[in-house]
This record gives sequence, C-alpha cells and structure tokens, in this order.
Amino acid sequence: MNRTLLLLSAAGLLALGALSLGKPPPPPVPPAPPVTDTSHTVAQPDEPPATTLLPHVMSPPDDGALTLSGKLSGSYIQTGPSEAFAWLEIKARPTPTAARRVPVNLALVVDRSGSMSGQKLADARSAAVELVRRLTAEDRLALIHYGTDVKVLPSRPVTEAVRQELLSAIANIRDDGSTNISGGLTEAAVALRPHLREYRVSRAILLSDGQPTTGIVTEPELLHLTRQLRDEGITVSALGVGEDYQASLMRGMAEQGGGFSGFIEDSARLAEVFSRELDQATSTVARQVELRLELPPVARDAQVLGLPSTREGTTLKVPLYDLAGEQSIRVVVKLTLNTQATSDALTLLQASVGYMDVPRDTRAETKLALSAVVTQDASLVRANLDREVRVHAVRALGTQQMRAAAEEMKRGNRGAAMGLLGNARRLFGSSADALSGELAELDQTQAAYEGASSDDEVRRESLKLYKKTMKNFGENNAY
Repeated sequence: MNRTLLLLSAAGLLALGALSLGKPPPPPVPPAPPVTDTSHTVAQPDEPPATTLLPHVMSPPDDGALTLSGKLSGSYIQTGPSEAFAWLEIKARPTPTAARRVPVNLALVVDRSGSMSGQKLADARSAAVELVRRLTAEDRLALIHYGTDVKVLPSRPVTEAVRQELLSAIANIRDDGSTNISGGLTEAAVALRPHLREYRVSRAILLSDGQPTTGIVTEPELLHLTRQLRDEGITVSALGVGEDYQASLMRGMAEQGGGFSGFIEDSARLAEVFSRELDQATSTVARQVELRLELPPVARDAQVLGLPSTREGTTLKVPLYDLAGEQSIRVVVKLTLNTQATSDALTLLQASVGYMDVPRDTRAETKLALSAVVTQDASLVRANLDREVRVHAVRALGTQQMRAAAEEMKRGNRGAAMGLLGNARRLFGSSADALSGELAELDQTQAAYEGASSDDEVRRESLKLYKKTMKNFGENNAY
C-alpha cells in the first residue's frame, strides 16, 4: 500500500510567513522534493506511536576487534511493493587497559599556499610542533608541505635528533604558491609505502584552507586517488581550515580514505585536532573497514542514507572509517521491496563487515542476516513496528532533507533551503518526543539562516548544518 505522507510546499510556507508579518509574499519558488514513505515508518498524525522493541540480531561471537548488530523496522512486511528500513551498528570492542600503544607511520601534509599566510600558517606550525613533540622513537613521521611545488622531509623514526630537525623544518615553512593537494598526497604515499608492512597503522594527515588549483583539481579524481591510498593500507584524514576550503571535498576524501574530516573555522583549534588525530591513530583497532550489503531478489533497490556506497550486482559496498576502542558507526538502509506472501521468514538483508584487525594483524569479517514475515495484513505490519528503528529511520530521512538544504544554502537558493528545512521539521515532528533535540537544533538553524545578512554568514550556517547532518547520520569521524 503506497501512502504519500509528506508533501511540503516551500512557496506556501514562505508566503504564509510573509503574510503573518504584513509583508508581500516573495516570488514563488519550486516546491521542495516530496518525502514519501510506504513502510509505515513515518507516523501519521492520528497514528499511535510504535511501542514494540524488537531484539537486536547479533553477529556470531568471535575474537575480532569489531561486532555487528542490527534489526529491521518491523517483524512483518506487506505483500507487493513496499519499503523497510534496516538499522546496523558496527562497534569496536573496548581496548584492554594494559594494551600497548600502537606505533604509527605518519605523514603530515601541510598547505603553505599564499592563502595560508598570517595566523593560519602560524597556528599550523604550532600544531605541527605539538604533534612532533608527542611522537616517540617507535613512530615514523614524514613532513610534507605544499604550495605550487611540494617539499618533503623524508620519513624517519622520531629520535631526539630527528625531532630537533623536524622542529627546525617546521619553523622555516613559509607561505608561497597555489594549492597542490594531489602533489602533497602523492608524496605522502611515497613516504609511507616502504613501511606499510612494518607498521600496522599508516596515516596521512592532510591540511588545506582552500580549493585545489594545481595538479589534480577535480573532486572525482582526488577522491579516486584517496580511495587508492586506502586500498593500499594508507588512511587519509582531510582537515579544512578557515572558511574557503571545499567542504564536500574534505569530507569525501575522509570518507574514501577511511579517516576523519575537520571543519576548523578557527585555526587556533589545529593543535587540539592534530592531537586527537594522533590519539586516534595510536589507538586504532580496525582499519580498511568496509560494510557489504547483499540484497535478495525481492529487494528492488537499497539506499544507504548519508554514506557513500557503490553497487556491484546485488552487493552494496560502503567504505567506513578506522575505529579505535569502543567507537561505533550507525548505518540506516532503506530497502525497496516487492514480495509475495510466504509462511517462512524472508531474509531481506545480509550484512557483513570486513576489516584489518590491528591487534591481531590479520583480515577479519563479521556478518548477520535480517529477516521478516510477509503478510497481507497492513494492521499487523503497523502493530509490529520497532520504535527504535522508527526513530533512527525518521532521523535519517529528515537529515537527508537537512543535507540538501545545506547545499541549497551554499548555492544561495534561500527559498529551496527553507522548504527542505520544513520537510525535515515535519519528519522530525512525526517522532517529536524522541527527536526533540533535533527539532530544537533545526529551529536554531532556521533562525540563524533567516538572520544571515551576508554571504559569509550564509556559508557559515551551511557548514554548521552540514556538520549536524554527519552527527545525525551516526558518523563520528569529524572535528
């Protein structure tokens, strides 16, 4: 049974707001895209809240660094065309108290282009100094800084003598040239590759304040380069500083590189972020983490909400970031189904997580399957919805609208952005008790956006909104 539960008109909302203030309505804008739901996951206004709490399905116990758990949006699905949601959590086991710090093979890649002049470069130098002081002789570091050209201080164990040489080199970094991100990353890979077998964790920490202008400059090519490094065993974190960097590129490089992204407006925070990057690297328990979703014939489509994925036949591949002890990743998957009644439970999704287990220095995998019973009784479907997955699904659907709104803000399409934020509000409102925090943050965003009087203020609000969407999507790899 298809039911369009939400169809919001940005033009109508804006006109109503303008009339209430005694102002003429603005010119009409195209309506925000409709939000549909045929899974009964989004509650109708007259529908009672879901009260069922289904048990989590757990992956079989093993000694691996990661566990996998999940469940569906309900224990029943309706015959014919329908939708269901799956919620999955990948979690790293706690690190034993006596666990040895993991030695790391690092490359620090610093932007010294002309736009970094002044306080930004001074703060970057100070942060690099603090990082170097925290490294031990068990760690290796290559120092790379780039403008139009790329300069390299080769990778070496950080002995006291090497530490002093690194500190001197950092003090002498001067701004010059364009922004050659690909050149810096390529040299980082050259420095790290010879030591990949010796070190269980290899990481490139990239810092930039702008958009690439020299070398590889297109986003798809840079993301491809980053994914290649990850496949080799090199994690890439991408840190943007200031207000002019390409946020989608920094985020995309972190997603494809298995590292963290940084949206650092105040360069004074760089020392803290570099320190957290080192802590993350030295406590990593799983790297090259990838979620694979195997779809059965009844699944016509599947969408991983908020995360990049690629499809190969009936398999969806989702690259995930490196995990330290007790860190977790939450994933919401929307399934488009076409089923027939059956007496047995039907497997709707098989999920597996493959990764490099750092403590054991070996490849590992954990997996589970999620099933439901097919019925023609819509009331049975509604009566057995899981309240926890409903909240996760509604949060993800609303956050999709927020992320689209952030893009429209950046483009200057105020009407479209407000319509999308209205969509998000309506979705969150369907689970208002559980999502009161999200609603409050949305109100703050709308008020700040409406009050923004300059392009810089709009850009800042767009970036803040984008960061909120990462948290809502269950991504914990951002600073």
